[in-house]
Amino acid sequence: MRIEQKVFKKFTQRAQTLAIAESCTGGLIGDRLTNIAGASAFFLLGIIAYDNAAKTKLLGVPSSLFETHGAVSKPVASAMAQGVRKLLKTDYGLSVTGIAGPGGGSKTKPVGLVFIAVSTKQKTSVKEFLFKGTRLAVKNQACQTALKMLAK
Repeated sequence: MRIEQKVFKKFTQRAQTLAIAESCTGGLIGDRLTNIAGASAFFLLGIIAYDNAAKTKLLGVPSSLFETHGAVSKPVASAMAQGVRKLLKTDYGLSVTGIAGPGGGSKTKPVGLVFIAVSTKQKTSVKEFLFKGTRLAVKNQACQTALKMLAK
């Protein structure tokens, strides 16, 4: 069974809902989920918030977080997941922000650095990853990892 089918099964069996905010994955997670017939039973919203202004305007990410921590950071990933969850009052919010490359990296934030957050009403957890490979490889690894986090 593919990971997105496991997510589908988990969410529909529990009658829970999901909204996602993607940045570096550019809609790959939403694409994978909507390839499943009936995904609208749990998947209510997907936003590709690539620009910081979009993250602030649509998801409510405080602009001060970008200044203090940068767009690719635990606090921003957390705020994105919380913001997208609150937007439609879903049970879960998922967010992904990172540096897919080949440019844009630095010594402190290298290409492949990705933060994935899962938010519920009770708590928000954020994990940090460092993926290797091409831009597409980083995006695909981030997508697969985010889906695995939802399936757990």
